[in-house]
Amino acid sequence: GPAMDLFGDLRRMNKRQLYYQVLNFAMIVSSALMIWKGLIVITGSESPIVVVLSGSMEPAFHRGDLLFLTNFHDDPIRAGEIVVFKVEGRDIPIVHRVIKIHEKENGNIKFLTKGDNNEVDDRGLYKEGQNWLEKKDVVGRARGFLPYVGMVTIIMNDYPKFKYALLAVMGAYVLLKRES
Repeated sequence: GPAMDLFGDLRRMNKRQLYYQVLNFAMIVSSALMIWKGLIVITGSESPIVVVLSGSMEPAFHRGDLLFLTNFHDDPIRAGEIVVFKVEGRDIPIVHRVIKIHEKENGNIKFLTKGDNNEVDDRGLYKEGQNWLEKKDVVGRARGFLPYVGMVTIIMNDYPKFKYALLAVMGAYVLLKRES
């Protein structure tokens, strides 16, 4: 009878609502990815935004600061500049200041870095037998920052359970949220 029709309508509506929410979620995710890819193209850096993970650059940058990077290849690297570099055998890029430049006749530049808060230069961090960094090691250079915004990332890295809980809550919110 009429009660069964109503139940069928309700079930169909909920299914449609669920599809709508899943599509909505997919749109949010793909938009975020497009923005990220766009930033990569605009800044020339594979990681346009990084989080400072250690206190090695205090007082310039603190743990949890969010750095905005650019990496334009025709831009010469200068002493005093803060660069983010990757070392072979290490996954996590390092944010340190360029302290010495070694320029060859052919225009090739090698340079040495050091954390402002560290006693010694970074030669101990480079791969074995490497004394200088080159342009290819640079992920980007710091152009601006937001203090402590990256603490969420640090907390999620230190406490993986928190990360999964946060992702579950965000997923549930997007899927269950009713359009107002």
